[in-house]
Amino acid sequence: MRDAENIRQVEALGVDLMGFIFWPRSSRYVAQRPSYLPTRCRRVGVFVDENIETVRRIADDYALDIIQLHGHESPDYCAQLHGRPIIKAFNIATADDFVQTEPYAGLVDYFLFDTKGKSVGGNGVKFDWSVLSAYSGSTPYLLSGGIGPDDAPALRTFFSVGCGSAAANCVGIDLNSRFELAPGLKDVAALRQFLNEIKR
Repeated sequence: MRDAENIRQVEALGVDLMGFIFWPRSSRYVAQRPSYLPTRCRRVGVFVDENIETVRRIADDYALDIIQLHGHESPDYCAQLHGRPIIKAFNIATADDFVQTEPYAGLVDYFLFDTKGKSVGGNGVKFDWSVLSAYSGSTPYLLSGGIGPDDAPALRTFFSVGCGSAAANCVGIDLNSRFELAPGLKDVAALRQFLNEIKR
C-alpha cells in the first residue's frame, strides 16, 4: 500500500494488517511516505535482505508494528531485530520445504508460507495447500500465494476440514496481487466482497 486514499478505504474494511514494501526492486516499493498511514490496523514493513540498521530506521520512521522478512535472512539476523514482532516468509512447494523453518522456531512470531516463483513474492500463483498437512511446527503462520477473489469457498473448506492441526495454526491470509488494480493499488470493492464471503 502507498496511496493515501486507497489506504483509508482498505483500512475501513476492517483488515488486521497492512503491508508496506521497502524493497526497491518491487513494483510496489514505497519510495515516498504516504500522506496517510493506517491507525486502526497494524502496519507491516516488508524487507528483503536489507541492512539491519536500515530496517530499524524505517521501522521507527513509519512506526511499524511488525517486520516481515522476505529474503534469505538468517536466524541470527532475526534475533538482532528483537523488540518488534517478526514475520519470516518461506517459499513452499513440497513437504521438504518446511525443514527450512525449524531454525527460526522461537526467534520469530509468525511464518508466512508463499509460492515458489521468479520473484520473492507477489507472483500471484497459489501452491498446493494440501502440502501444509506436513507442517508440524508450533509457530503460527499466514497463508500467502496468489489468493484471489474466487478463493473464498476453498479457504472456508481449508479452515473447516483442510489440514488438521496445520490449518489450526494458520492465523491469517495474505491478500495482495490478485486484488490489485495496479501494483500497490487495491481493488476495494473486490476486497469487500471477498471479506464478506469469508466471514460467512
